[in-house]
Amino acid sequence: MHTHPGTEDRNAGFSDTTLRRHLLDHRDAGVLLVRTPGSAARIPDWVEDDPELPRVRSAGRWLATPGRFFPGFGRDVSEADLVQAAVEEAKAANGWCKVIGDWHPDQLALPLETLTAVVDAVHAVGGRVAVHCQTADGSANAVLAGADSLEHGMHLDPDLIDRMAAQGTAFVPTLSVFGAGADRRRAQEPSARRDWWLAGWEGMLPNVEAAHQAGVRILAGTDSFPCGTVMTEVDWLVRAGLSTEAALGAASWEARSWLGLPGLVDGGPADLVAYDSDPTLDPSVLARPSRVILRGRVVA
Repeated sequence: MHTHPGTEDRNAGFSDTTLRRHLLDHRDAGVLLVRTPGSAARIPDWVEDDPELPRVRSAGRWLATPGRFFPGFGRDVSEADLVQAAVEEAKAANGWCKVIGDWHPDQLALPLETLTAVVDAVHAVGGRVAVHCQTADGSANAVLAGADSLEHGMHLDPDLIDRMAAQGTAFVPTLSVFGAGADRRRAQEPSARRDWWLAGWEGMLPNVEAAHQAGVRILAGTDSFPCGTVMTEVDWLVRAGLSTEAALGAASWEARSWLGLPGLVDGGPADLVAYDSDPTLDPSVLARPSRVILRGRVVA
């Protein structure tokens, strides 16, 4: 539900070859539907026509206002042009757009009025808005603006969780990418940036558990590389307090339903992953699919 196939190096840029390799890595790990909330380039049309690749739901290019992203890595737009750009990306992709709602902790988050205007305009054309947020103000503004999903949600004020549940804002915490860097951060020399990051991380697992208990839809995404490691996110969601079945659903049937695709029902897409034992009883088997069936064909 949160991965960025197609590029591994900001300097190298987007590559069709890298995109195909990343998507095959996801597929072989049992991921048959990929949501990429933001990319260095729009996902090309040939991906949907390739029977070997997972289905992809894209949010087009990252939308970044000045100072709030890696320069030139997404679509750089002014705050005044953001609403129009968001509508354009949503129409050009699968109805989604992705807005960088904040960046460094010492920088102002995207203003609430601007983000609200984006959400209203994209909703008016039938689209949905994902918001990158990792500061307290950025996460708060994403919720208050009525965003469809919080990507990361670091420093989220727990008092906003009930509002998220009421308005249907999903939470994609990408715990695995943060968890992988936690020990390295702790080993750094004390600094304001280090302490800010660690404070945000320490609140994430309790917030995920509280959000799940409140009825917020929790979804599994890995963010960074290597691709094909969603099972690590399932493990982190279990550590956060979700049941194994709920964590598996966050990476499977719940995610698929949220993106508008049916699961294992008559007339649904013939996508299926099989395991030698029940993953709700033994989640470790998620790393070893015994059969991957995509569009009715055995592909792995």
